[in-house]
Amino acid sequence: MHLKYLHTMVRVKDLEKSMAFYRLLGLKETRRTDNEQGRFSLIFMAPPGQEECPIELTYNWDGDDALPDDSRHFGHLAYEVGNIYETCKMLMDNGVTINRPPRDGWMAFIRSPDNISIELLQQGSRLPPEEPWASMENIGHW
Repeated sequence: MHLKYLHTMVRVKDLEKSMAFYRLLGLKETRRTDNEQGRFSLIFMAPPGQEECPIELTYNWDGDDALPDDSRHFGHLAYEVGNIYETCKMLMDNGVTINRPPRDGWMAFIRSPDNISIELLQQGSRLPPEEPWASMENIGHW
């Protein structure tokens, strides 16, 4: 049996806001399909050098009444980061919700503009606890 990861698809309500969020994480647009007849766009974004691991943002031009306000049924995306504290600080400074702060120097959960849960994992070994992260409470569920 041959099995190869292709992509993860999420439906987005505000394409520009969602793309800006994923750019902030470091993803780049790798491919785009604008379907005039179907009135939708598919934008593939991936970390540089990892174009084989994209997220597909699906945007319906006329809105999407079927898209629930809470996309928690999706699960989550996961990305490894070089320094979880610096990454979370930069994201928080840019208005991103940190639902589960990196208290343990290893893992954090953030929330996209479309309420998609994203897990961030520290590359390599866990970092030592660092304030203000070590004493922060969870903001929401992940």
